Amino acid sequence: MEFKIANIRDFNLDHIFDCGQCFRWEKQADGSYTGVAMGKIVNMQFAEDPLSGGTLRIDNCDEVDFQRIWRPYLDLELDYGKLKETLRHSDKTGTMAQAIVYGEGIRILKQDLWETLISFIISQNNNIPRIKGCIEKLSKLLGEPAGEYDGKIYYSLPTPEALAAADIETLEPVKLGYRAKYLIDTAKKVVEEGFIRENLGEYMGVGPKVESCIELFGRHNLAAFPIDVWVKRVMSRLYGFEEKDVKGMADFAKETFGDLGGVAQQYLFYYIRGLDGITKSS
Repeated sequence: MEFKIANIRDFNLDHIFDCGQCFRWEKQADGSYTGVAMGKIVNMQFAEDPLSGGTLRIDNCDEVDFQRIWRPYLDLELDYGKLKETLRHSDKTGTMAQAIVYGEGIRILKQDLWETLISFIISQNNNIPRIKGCIEKLSKLLGEPAGEYDGKIYYSLPTPEALAAADIETLEPVKLGYRAKYLIDTAKKVVEEGFIRENLGEYMGVGPKVESCIELFGRHNLAAFPIDVWVKRVMSRLYGFEEKDVKGMADFAKETFGDLGGVAQQYLFYYIRGLDGITKSS
């Protein structure tokens, strides 16, 4: 079964799934993407039409699942055309306008909070292929089968309970390094106390950058402006900041981009990686 929806603008699956916000989607030979999220496995393909807006096809999905899961997940109800106009006018240097042209189809996914918490703890001092590999191994090791699609079995991320019951030795095949302790401690805290909503920094391994990522990608707080090595690079090269001046970058983002700092960050992240010739394999 599949579901189709037409007249979608400001949307590009390459941009959405390759801008550093998620790690469980893989591009297929035909240009589509297969992934597992919210416990569901789907394959998405987008056919762009500049005049009428493109058509999104989601395989292994019916209208009920689309309305309940994938419409909110893909943030289809938010007018990104208006957001882009606001951001273009907010940045007098023209840098944001260039970044938007490069990544015009980015949307901020509304992801599961537990998934983003675990994913971005794993992301510390890590590259995208390795993050994806760790999450895949962790899911196979401690997660539950989510089902089969096109001959491949997909797994959900382990629950907090399953991860809390593990030890460092159990996680050794995942090759998480020091992050294994962070994940186990975090899982135990979630099991014992529920999610800490006010201060994510109370979780082991969640510093300011990771906390900002979880705010943006797990809570859809569009004002959050995560500053990683790539954002430092773009802020230095294109805005003139010293790379160590994180406070200056954060203040500039708040003043310039306001409540849309997180959207701006994703355009900038995708743009600088493109300028440096970095692809999704890096």
